[in-house]
Amino acid sequence: MKKIIFCLAIMAGLMFTACSGNSYNSQRNAEDKLIANYLSRNNIHVLTEEPDDDYKWAENDYLLVPGYDDLYFHLRARGDSLLIEGEDTTIIEPIELNETVVMRYKKFALTENPDTLSYWTTLDQAYPMEFQYGNTTVCEAIGWHMAVKYMKYTNAECQLICPSKCGFSADNNSVTPYCYIMKMKIKR
Repeated sequence: MKKIIFCLAIMAGLMFTACSGNSYNSQRNAEDKLIANYLSRNNIHVLTEEPDDDYKWAENDYLLVPGYDDLYFHLRARGDSLLIEGEDTTIIEPIELNETVVMRYKKFALTENPDTLSYWTTLDQAYPMEFQYGNTTVCEAIGWHMAVKYMKYTNAECQLICPSKCGFSADNNSVTPYCYIMKMKIKR
C-alpha cells in the first residue's frame, strides 16, 4: 500500500510540473524570446557566416556562433596580433588550446526592461577570472570558450549574448540569458 501511495505521489508531482507552465521547455522558450527581444530592440545585425580576420565589425554586427542556437558574438577590439617596437614588427600568434586566459568582464541579465543594470563585474577585482582555453572542467561556460576562439589575441574585447545552456551551471539552472562584455589577456 505504501508503494502505491508513493508512486501516486510521484506521478502527481510529475503531472503538476508538466502542467504548471514552468517546465524547463517553457522556461527555454521564454529565454529564446528574451534574446530575440534584446536583438530586436538593439537593432542587431546577425551574421550567419564567420567573417574574415580583416572584417571591420560594425557596432551592431553579431555572429550567430555556428552550432549554438542563440549564442551571439561581437568583436569590439581585435587585440594585439601585431607588436610594433621601433621599426620591428612582430606577429603574435593566436591563442592555442590549453593556454591560460585571464578574463575581465561585465555580466548583465537580458530582461524585457531596456534599462538592464550590471549584474556582476570583475573590473574592480584584483584577480579576474582565469581559466585554460578549451578546458571545460575549469570553466564550464561553453560560450566563453567560443568567445575566446573568436577573440584570438591578448587585449581583444568582445560582447557575448549567451543563453543559459552555454553559460555557467548556475545560469543554466535559472534558465537566464546573459550578456557579457569581455576583455582577454593570454598568459604566456
